[in-house]
Amino acid sequence: MDEFSFIQSIQQSYYRQPTLRKGVGDDAAIIRPSGEDIVIAKDMLVEHVHFIKSAMKPYHIGYKALAANLSDIAAMGATPAYYLVAISISNDWSNEELAEIYNGMKSLADRYKVDLIGGDTVSGTELVISITVIGYANRNISRLRSAAKEGDVVFVTGTLGDSQAGLHILQNAGTYKEEEYFKRRHQLPSPRVEFSLGLQQINRVALNDISDGIASEAHELAESSKVGMVLIEDKIPVHPAYAQFDSNLQYNWKLFGGEDFELLGTVSRSDWELVKQRAQQLSLRLTEIGYITNEKDAGKVFLQQENGKIIQLEKKGYNHLSR
Repeated sequence: MDEFSFIQSIQQSYYRQPTLRKGVGDDAAIIRPSGEDIVIAKDMLVEHVHFIKSAMKPYHIGYKALAANLSDIAAMGATPAYYLVAISISNDWSNEELAEIYNGMKSLADRYKVDLIGGDTVSGTELVISITVIGYANRNISRLRSAAKEGDVVFVTGTLGDSQAGLHILQNAGTYKEEEYFKRRHQLPSPRVEFSLGLQQINRVALNDISDGIASEAHELAESSKVGMVLIEDKIPVHPAYAQFDSNLQYNWKLFGGEDFELLGTVSRSDWELVKQRAQQLSLRLTEIGYITNEKDAGKVFLQQENGKIIQLEKKGYNHLSR
């Protein structure tokens, strides 16, 4: 299939977003904003760095590539509207596999009514997928990392360490409890868009998506807000079947493992009940895992261990430039 046939094969037959004036088919798309803030996120997945064929089917690769971007949009309190895909394709990938990659994206895009409005295709030595997502946010409610304040509740959605546990299962043959659950959490993550949008009645919430591990994301919040943060280890939520893994793996996965795509956040104690109510409406697990300290500890994150001892937590997690 040549490039133009490929573009025609992935082009949408209709668009759902009313602000779109022109989608795929010209040199660029045209959007007419409706007065809200425009929120833009971009992420990239590289073969042998973010995924390998033995652990991810083509459908999963496409799904996860878009999910990573939607998670960033959720962390900003925005509604996703459009996405663009640039893809570098090696000779190792068939037309059928490429179609499945786009089917994975489309399944998630359909769920959130996100329109594909452009991109680019080139040949290369490995598969690289670069996605840009554009969304809209109310001008008064963007969820910046710099919004945390002393006394805030620190919370997290879902359970942590699941994605790394799933990858471990995919790469290490054996018998595991809840095997399909953990594999699904690695291959088909759930961006918390609905939860984030349900917090619009709250004026101040700081959010960060957990893509590189909670220790790394917690430091980003603390540094941006110029506050300290204490995480309580035995409150960090994990799946009941998580205990089957080696204790050192459990510790590292839940604190430093990436790609859970849950949301880490802070909110005032007075608004905490509203956050819990939203999670209950979605049947989403939500856990209070710590608190914000004052500017004396600016940029520092501490871990209260299960024995009560408080240690300073390393700013460690997945870092693409540390290899």
